[in-house]
Amino acid sequence: MTTHKPIKHSAQFRFFNELNDFLPQKFKNTEFKYQFINKPSIKDTIQAIGIPHIEVDLIIVNGKSIDFEYLMIGGEKIQIYPKNTKLKGIHLQPKYPTSNKFIVDVNLGKLVPKLRLLGFDTLYQNDYKDHKIVEVSNKENRIILTGDIGILKYNAVKFGYWVRNTKPHLQVEEVIRRFNLKLLIKAFTRCSSCNGNLMVVPKGSIVHILPQKTQEQFSDFTQCESCQKVYWQGSHVDKILKWIANL
Repeated sequence: MTTHKPIKHSAQFRFFNELNDFLPQKFKNTEFKYQFINKPSIKDTIQAIGIPHIEVDLIIVNGKSIDFEYLMIGGEKIQIYPKNTKLKGIHLQPKYPTSNKFIVDVNLGKLVPKLRLLGFDTLYQNDYKDHKIVEVSNKENRIILTGDIGILKYNAVKFGYWVRNTKPHLQVEEVIRRFNLKLLIKAFTRCSSCNGNLMVVPKGSIVHILPQKTQEQFSDFTQCESCQKVYWQGSHVDKILKWIANL
């Protein structure tokens, strides 16, 4: 009985711009050789290197633009570009949904209330499984925000982004920049606890659940349509407005 040894090949890769965030230091912003066996697809090869397919928009192999189905044969010279590249060719990623709705995984829990505070529809549950996040994202055209590169390697993922920063205040700034949300901020319109919409309510309808000091000091209130939580403009509002202006 004879066995066939896997055939080893190699190709030269060069990743551009923010795709280098996924690479070890020695491979950043430079051409490097990558070895593989048999004839994998370019999509599987890119993900084996460590870069989710969802972050790749344009692939040039030996000077020709190709799609994810291309089968590697060895000896190729490959350039790979992220979203928003201006180069002509086969663009592999659909445009992000204009609704700017998000679903966030457990790694970014502290980012969630900040996005909601700014008025962005943001789903989150700390027990969401990866497959559920992908399912809801596709069903509702929501962009996946994650700190886990692995979830973005699911073949079914259509819209997703790996948030690079680890501090929540920097994460929200990063998301605002990435999706060009600055002019779409509508602060204090969404419940930071449950993501429901806030509506203006007369004081008389909720006075029975207000602390005595709040009854005496404030007259304007909003309430979440979903969880019924009540909001008023306490001393923290000026601090939040300054933070928003600094964004």
